[in-house]
Amino acid sequence: MKTVVTAALSVAVPVVLFLAALYLGQDRLLYFPARAPLEAWAVAGLRPWPSEDDPRGLLREPDGAARGTAVVFHGNAGHAGHRGYYADALASLGWRVVLAEYPGYGPRAGRPGEAALVDDAAETIALARRRHGAPVLVVGESLGAAVAAGAAARASEHVAGLLLITPWERLEDVAAHHYPWLPVRWMLRDRYDSAAALARFERPVAVVVAEADDIVPARFGAALHDALPGPKRLTVIADGGHNDWPERVDGAWWRQAIAAATTAAPAAVAPGR
Repeated sequence: MKTVVTAALSVAVPVVLFLAALYLGQDRLLYFPARAPLEAWAVAGLRPWPSEDDPRGLLREPDGAARGTAVVFHGNAGHAGHRGYYADALASLGWRVVLAEYPGYGPRAGRPGEAALVDDAAETIALARRRHGAPVLVVGESLGAAVAAGAAARASEHVAGLLLITPWERLEDVAAHHYPWLPVRWMLRDRYDSAAALARFERPVAVVVAEADDIVPARFGAALHDALPGPKRLTVIADGGHNDWPERVDGAWWRQAIAAATTAAPAAVAPGR
């Protein structure tokens, strides 16, 4: 009996220690912030917003009068200064663009976590509406789609529409897909349940999935679309991956995506370029 107990402990103890290490270190598997001083963060025609003293994001104004403000929440790696392609695409269509930054990313103080990011994002959306007026379009990509969903649900009175790119329904489903041998549903601290957050959201929502996405497979975004209660549209970027989808869309695609996110568009499936 003693031998059996010893053998069992020799297996159980390392497993418990391994799971404990994963639980305590899970933020390192979800958040990959890039830190940068203000002068290295605000580049390529972007300037700190609302000010250098409070750099909540990066601003790009369109050439003419703005038709509205698009607040963009980026993915889990890098910082907002790496997302100039959003500013290029949206400003060219007449939108004022705020590339929102997260606590603990770029020059901002703080530490990433679901509560911190979603609370901060809701404040950013409300501030954009106060400073620039309506309409405010909220855009989120990957992790940013989950942040945008949670924040837009809290600040829905400030939001004209929601554009979610490569989103998931629930983070635990994506985690279980990548780590089927781990009890991730029990271990996750940050849940990012976008379906629950948007369960009563009645503004238009455009959901964009990438057909060949191997990080957040398209079925997770399609499941979120199916769960949405209000006006919605599902768009599939043909052959697109999680990181290369921007190379597969053009100005006409962006124009259609914005229209879907700001109007009562019926559900549909459309290819990318």
